[in-house]
Amino acid sequence: MQEFIGLKVIEEFEAITKDAETFQRETLKKILTENGSAEYLQSLGLNGRTDPESYRACVPIVTYKDLEPYIQRIAGGEASPILTGEPIKTMSVSSGTTEGKPKLVPFNDKFIETVIQVPKTSFAYRNREFPIGINGKSLEITYKSNNSKTKGGLDVASVTTNIATSSQYKTSMKPIQSLCCSPKEVIFGSDFNQSLYCHLLCGLIFRDEIQFISSIFAHNIVLAFKTFEQVWEELCYDIRTGVLSSRITVPDVRSAVTKLMIRPNPELADLIYKKCKGLSKCWYGLIPEVFPNVKYIYGVMTGSMEHYLKKLKHYAGEVPLVSSSYGASEGWIGANIKPKLPPELVTYVVFPNIGYFEFLPVSDKTESKAVGLTEVKVGEEYEIVVTNVLGLYRYRIGDVVKVMGFHNSSPELKFVRRRNLILNINIDKSTEKDLQLAVEEAAKLLVEERLEVVDYTSLVECSSVESGHYVIFWELNGEGSDEVLGECCNRLDKSFADAGYVYSRKINTIGALELRIVRSGTFQKILEHFVASGGSASQLKTPRCVGPANIKVLQILSSNVVKSYFSTAYQ
Repeated sequence: MQEFIGLKVIEEFEAITKDAETFQRETLKKILTENGSAEYLQSLGLNGRTDPESYRACVPIVTYKDLEPYIQRIAGGEASPILTGEPIKTMSVSSGTTEGKPKLVPFNDKFIETVIQVPKTSFAYRNREFPIGINGKSLEITYKSNNSKTKGGLDVASVTTNIATSSQYKTSMKPIQSLCCSPKEVIFGSDFNQSLYCHLLCGLIFRDEIQFISSIFAHNIVLAFKTFEQVWEELCYDIRTGVLSSRITVPDVRSAVTKLMIRPNPELADLIYKKCKGLSKCWYGLIPEVFPNVKYIYGVMTGSMEHYLKKLKHYAGEVPLVSSSYGASEGWIGANIKPKLPPELVTYVVFPNIGYFEFLPVSDKTESKAVGLTEVKVGEEYEIVVTNVLGLYRYRIGDVVKVMGFHNSSPELKFVRRRNLILNINIDKSTEKDLQLAVEEAAKLLVEERLEVVDYTSLVECSSVESGHYVIFWELNGEGSDEVLGECCNRLDKSFADAGYVYSRKINTIGALELRIVRSGTFQKILEHFVASGGSASQLKTPRCVGPANIKVLQILSSNVVKSYFSTAYQ
């Protein structure tokens, strides 16, 4: 059944990517026809035209800030067609980790209809390389947010929750979904830490049946197995006695997991205990040792998730890491159809029939220079501009990608970075990718002390008296010597290669870089803060630069600093 479905889906994908230009025109025509009565489009003078040339001439390229007044009116309960022809009844909410403020994004059933082919196609290519047995189970480290309401009474949840709870999605995905080992009460549990513990316990109970491990982001998988290192003995005790730990207090979660613990299982507990005892010095290969039939590990592993790959590979041993599809709260874009490629090399083929896509050359931000899906050039970097059924028209999602090639006539994209210059004082332009590379280079100095950077972020600190400077926050897995950390600070400073930064450091218009070491568990506190604020733990991405609006995160970081070092690299 799965193989048959997969072959058909692959054939359909091959067909649409062979004629990407035609599908782009048809997709734009359909979006504009169905939403032609929307106030936003009515005000732009399209007058019923649906061709790309008229669309580009009449409709401006926009950011979230431009559309926010319209979205707030929808959230406030206005039922008139504002951004879409049909009323919006549901909103998705972003994590808010980047800017400190979650974004509301319209959500509707047409979005489900449009994007359902992305996970189906990803599965088809993945299952061709790593076939999953019909009775296989999955360990899904996932957490769904509970719904809230806007002032106007619209339902609000994370985009993953909105998709996963859709009856249309459930029906469509049922033939290809492996049974998750955790009951839904764990996934929708109100306490993140209790749900994480139960995910691990359920995985161990069904250890021989687990065929793949997944989460939305690689970070969640790493966090899960770091937690496993701390609680494995307690998990073994639960299995041995057949009684769930007293740490699980959420009633429906406790009841659901208890039903899985039919009887005490000392044989399984002894087996797991013996394996963990043998691994406990370094935990290399933990995943295949504990879950012997796992075929791959699946999740977003590009962009800001690349930092966690080293640790994830450590836990995974020889188990392949497979990066999942490419998308955002504002819409999905492409699929990874080469699942055997390592995450560092993965590309995403754009679906030409799920939205209308344009690309702004990074070297020239002039809006008139936006090019179409089939007009991009291999080797060039672009910012993605999306038009889709959510009422987003020529919308900049903020991602910069590089065109690595074409699959038939649709481009293969490699995620490069977020658009925003995350560290900027005067003429310097240091991006998220620049920060990542600097951290990787400086972290090499930690190897001899058997230390690693658990997580990191940054900010720009300015005062009226001194030159502004970069501040980098590191959480380590142990205590480093002042000598080594001082050298790390210097290496960080020297590793920012932007010409504007180097010049400004030499003439002291940018001050010495500062490295601040924070207590163990600091980034876990940031996660807990966002979850407590109504976000989904599945959606959290550590903010790589903390802006002034992110007050609570700044407070968490500053109150947990234990050591600070200033660079002497340019003295």
